[in-house]
Formats: sequence, C-alpha cells, structure tokens
Amino acid sequence: MGIKAALPRYEIYFYNTVLCLAMFWAASWIFEVSSSSANRKTFKGSVRPGWYYFGRKMDTADFEWTMWFSTFREHILFALSGHVLFAKLCTMLAPQYRSLVYMVYGLLAVWTSMGWTYVTLMLSHCILLYSISLVKIRWLCFVTGLCTLASFKCEPFVSWQSGFVEGDFELRHILFYGGCGFTIMRCMSFALENCERKDGNYNIIELLKYNFYLPFFYFGPIMTFDKFYVQANKSDLTRKEREMWNINMQGLIYLGAIFVVDVLFHFMYILTIPTDMKLLKHVSDWALVGLAYFNLVYDWVKAAVMFGVINTVSRLDHLDPPKPPKCITMLYVFAETHFDRGINEWLCKYVYDYLGGKHNNVVEELVATLCTFGVTILWLGPCEVVFIWAFFNCFGLNFELWAAKFFSMEPFASFETGMSEAMSRRIRAVFNTFNFWCIVLYNILALNSLDFAKLVAKRLLLKGFPFTTIIVMFVTYCLVQVIKERERRQALIDDPDPLPPPPPTTSPTDAAATSATPSATAQPVVDPNKEKAE
Repeated sequence: MGIKAALPRYEIYFYNTVLCLAMFWAASWIFEVSSSSANRKTFKGSVRPGWYYFGRKMDTADFEWTMWFSTFREHILFALSGHVLFAKLCTMLAPQYRSLVYMVYGLLAVWTSMGWTYVTLMLSHCILLYSISLVKIRWLCFVTGLCTLASFKCEPFVSWQSGFVEGDFELRHILFYGGCGFTIMRCMSFALENCERKDGNYNIIELLKYNFYLPFFYFGPIMTFDKFYVQANKSDLTRKEREMWNINMQGLIYLGAIFVVDVLFHFMYILTIPTDMKLLKHVSDWALVGLAYFNLVYDWVKAAVMFGVINTVSRLDHLDPPKPPKCITMLYVFAETHFDRGINEWLCKYVYDYLGGKHNNVVEELVATLCTFGVTILWLGPCEVVFIWAFFNCFGLNFELWAAKFFSMEPFASFETGMSEAMSRRIRAVFNTFNFWCIVLYNILALNSLDFAKLVAKRLLLKGFPFTTIIVMFVTYCLVQVIKERERRQALIDDPDPLPPPPPTTSPTDAAATSATPSATAQPVVDPNKEKAE
C-alpha cells in the first residue's frame, strides 16, 4: 500500500467526528475526578492554590515545567535575553567573531551560575575527549565518552564531581546534571566527527565554541558538531524571505501553548491523579485511558515548548536547530517514537544507522537497536523502570521489522496486491491500532510509574473486556486513520502526482488539410434500409 492511498471523504469526516467526541468525553471524566478530588490529602503536595478569583487550584506536580515557567522564569529569561542582546550587537559590528562571542558569554554565564570550579570540571572533560580524538580511533573515542558519561551516573564518582559545584543556588543540582550530560554528548560528537575528518584536526577552540553555546548548554537540544560548525561559521547572514516573521510567529505559538497548559493544569490534574493509586482504582475506564493518553500528549507539549523557546533563540543566531519531537497524536510506529529529536538524531547518526545500515537485515537491526538502547539507558540513568522501558521499546522496534518481513512473504503479499489500496489501508490501520497502545503503555511506565502502567493495561485488556476494549480500540483506529490522512496530504505536497499529458492540439491548417483530403479509413456509405434490417 502506498502512503497516498485515499479513503472516501465522508469516511474521513466520520473518523474525525468520533475522535473529537471521544476526546471531549474522556476530558469530561478527568475534569470531574479533578474537581471532586482537589482537597484530598494526597494532593496537598502538588495541587496548590492557583487562580484565586475562579477558585481553582493548580497541578504543580511537574518540577521542570514549574521551574521553567514559574519559579525560575526570571533567571532563564535574563540569561537568554543577555545572549540575544550580545549576539545581535556582535552580528552587527563583527559578524566574523560571533561564534567566539557566543562562547565567551556562555562561559561567563556558566561561571556566574555554577562557579569557576564547575567550569574547570567541564573544561577538563572537554580536554580529555579532545586529546582522545586526536588519535582518530573511533571506538576509543566512543568508549572514553561512555565511561565519562557513566561517571555522572554511578557512585562514588557523582558525589565527588558534584562537590565542584559552589553556592546555594536552588537550581544547581538540575543545572549540574544537565550541563554535565549534554557536555559529554557534545564532546563525543566532536570526537567522532574529528575521526571522520581526513585532513588535519579541528581546533580545540571549535569544541569550546560548540560546547559553551549557552542556549544549548544546560537543557539541550543536542546539535551534532558537523551541523553546528558549518552554521556557526558561515559568512552569509542574510535571512530568507519572511524568516523573521516565521520566528516571531513560532514565539507567539509557544506563548499560546504555555497559556493553554496553564489553563489545563487548573482544570485537569493529569499529573497528580496518576500518583494516587487508591483513587485510580475507583475512576472510570474512560478517565483512566484518557489520563494515559493526555500524559503522553502533555510530555510532548512540554518538550516542544521547552526546546521551542531555546530553538527560537538559536534561530535568531542564524542556526537551524533540531525540530521539536513528533507528537504522540501523530505516531503509530516505534521507529518514529522519541521525545527529544536532538538525542534521537545523535543516536541515529553515531549508533543506530552506523550499525544498522539500511535496516533490512534482522540481525544487524537487532544489534543496532540493542546498542542504541544501551547508550540510551546510560544517558537516562540505569534503574529498573528505565531497563523495562528500554526492553519493551527495543522489542517493539524489532518486532515491526519482523512483522514487515513476515507479511511481505507469500501468500500475504499476493493478498494485499489483490485488494484495493483503500482496503489495504484499513487493514493496516487495524494492526497499527494495537501498535499505538503498545507505544502508550511502554512509555507511560517511564513518564509516570510501573504501577500506573499495569493498572491501565489491566483495565483496558482484562477488566474492561470486551466493552471498553472494543470501544477504545475503535476510537484509536479512527485516530490512526486521521494520522494516515494527514501523512497522505503531506506526501502529496512533498511529492505531487504527475499531471496527465495534455490532449493533442490540432492547428487550423491541419484541420483544413484533413477535411480536404479523403481519409484512407473512411467508412463506405451504408444504405439506411440495410442498416435497419441488420
């Protein structure tokens, strides 16, 4: 089946209607549970006073969101505003030194917030990996980088290195782990790109420019060194038509998303409710399924907004940062599931694609996915939940390839060839429906808890069978069809179908010549009486 397979328009309208009604129905159940449980004792730690005039409390269970857009909003805005100001002045006065100014401002900002000992620690890791990269042995750079990354995940190395942080700044623990982790990943990217360079080596100043670019330093996203090097050192700083308009519009969209999430947290406590297992056992199936889905959607929105704010700043610096992650609402395959596109591109370039090749061979794909999720476990920090999450996602990624190989064999290939494209799309959507809920269940155990994932699975597949199971799967089937329709329209924009050849045109001269010349294939005159008899 091609991606451009179309369904009747009325069928797509039906799917959209069912999906919208189901979303509103699930949201109404969650709103009811939130309103009736706002004063529970278990909610006191995370549900706090919000809009006083409306009498609504606010869900503050997500520390990252609260840190970014409430508690430390002024600190983050001050640092990023200073970067934008100095970057703009340098671009106007001495554009050839702009990447150097980025580095100096980033070093001063990190020094101010974390102390000179922390800057020394980061510089020591940069020098270590730079020295290893001069040998130009790829596996040695990779092993050194992973060992250095592990030193921030395992005791007693973490405690020893965290002692380099000075001051009593409340964010220092978050900034410490964020800055250290992203520094090691950036240094590994530099080292691996230096191994690929045939003529000479990159300068260590280029590594420092790359690592201490402030918008990316603490919170990412990761931009591979080859892309950053080209974009940060380009001489042509002219912008495309309407580029500033697009940047301003994106900034407004992110502000709108922040407002929408703020409203959501006042009416639906989607982060606090999953922590109360006693309450969850008494909520309806619709509320439980809606909580699982909305938690994943919220995590995507959070990643998109947080990375989007940083990306807006970097685009002002004439960089092209990694795009926001793909929303769970637009996913139904494991191959496209990620919440950080920067880390995903890093892993694909240096591990997954490097080992997996064209991803057609089952054994190569298995080795590539095992190594990729091994690095991911080290990046996230080894623990029971991360191991379970990695195992199921690794299995799902490989199972998709196994299923594709199996159904491409006979007689399945002949069956699909014999049916219409629309019917093939419907059958594939049925299988994608089950795949979608595997993605949801495998990821909520990492975002929420293992107990919450177990409860959702038990209620969806066992206690709610067959009524809840069939209805939820049908709504999910409608969602998958809506996703496929969006992909079809995008494919038609990216690769439009060729237009049919125009009919041959006949000039007036040719027409006159044809009428004047008796045709060689002219039919003989038929007697009307004979024709009637026949």
